[in-house]
Amino acid sequence: MNKKFGPFIREVRIQKGIGQRALASKIGVSASYLNDIEKEKRTAPKLDIIKKISSILSIDIKKLNDLAGYSKKTLAPDINDFITKNPKINSLIRTIQENDLNEKQIELLENSISKKKTKALIIAAGLGSRLKKHTENLPKCMLDFGGKTLLQRQLEAYKNSGVENISLIRGYKKEKIKYKGIKYFENTDYRNNNILNSIFYAEKVINGNIIISYSDILFDSSVVQRTLESNHDISVVVDIDWRGYYVGRKDHPISEAENVIFNSNNEVEKIGKINKGNQEVHGEFIGMIKLSDHGTKIFKENFHRLKKIYWNKPFQRAKIFQKAYLTDFIQELVDIGIKVHCVIIESGWKEIDTVEDYKKALIGFNKKFTKN
Repeated sequence: MNKKFGPFIREVRIQKGIGQRALASKIGVSASYLNDIEKEKRTAPKLDIIKKISSILSIDIKKLNDLAGYSKKTLAPDINDFITKNPKINSLIRTIQENDLNEKQIELLENSISKKKTKALIIAAGLGSRLKKHTENLPKCMLDFGGKTLLQRQLEAYKNSGVENISLIRGYKKEKIKYKGIKYFENTDYRNNNILNSIFYAEKVINGNIIISYSDILFDSSVVQRTLESNHDISVVVDIDWRGYYVGRKDHPISEAENVIFNSNNEVEKIGKINKGNQEVHGEFIGMIKLSDHGTKIFKENFHRLKKIYWNKPFQRAKIFQKAYLTDFIQELVDIGIKVHCVIIESGWKEIDTVEDYKKALIGFNKKFTKN
């Protein structure tokens, strides 16, 4: 581990423009005590102080705990606290020890456990203005499909795939979305921002394994299950059987598709509205992305770094950073060398962006619904 607790705290504090005395006051310690920690004259503080530092400086609590454990030459304090409260965990540790599991096997075990705890975050703050009268009094995720709303259909697809922990970002007509069992976040500036910035109103839950999805897509549970299978840090869901959906689609032409070009390893090379007719694109991004725990760290760290640089300035294809799409951000990650994996699907979803989309989807849905 290259970084040390004290110097790392000092580095982040200075980056955020917070004075040593100010930080000490906020976390309830003396400035001299904090100074000693930053200069490694003391070991890392107790867990309650680490939690306050994490909150004030917006640092991942797991990272701080790992650095604190390294500082004290012992277990990370949150792990030590967990073991103390759950002594039965010792048997699991002994099982790992007795079976002499190597690093790869431990990682596979960790991934297996994490998959079962994958969360979902739905972005539902937008105006949905292209649906005209249908969204005059409703967010578009509340449109009816066979007696259930689009959002209910999404929730079913998630829950049928074992994803129970679901959060949602509301904005436009937020009072219309009030299902029980969902954790809600409010995008208070939804008229002035776009999907990328909207996501970060729910930053609190962006950790562990998580699927983030648009609220205007109707998808089968098979799409979720396929997404859950990905072990990559950052994965986007790409439909390679997408062109047929644009036949006769006038209000949302093919030039507006969020297309993807990927390499032989199914890694994104280009993503966004890139279909200009002069190059072959391989698929369409459906508006669903999966992050591993490590992937969430990459995702958050780069967002905050770019926000400082590009706020009120052009960013990728967006006129200003606030109006950036998720695909703009993904392209930026690819451009700086971060690998983004494609989860390949063939159909199993529909985007509901315009009145035309809604009417077509209803016809197809009602036929399927009647047969069932």
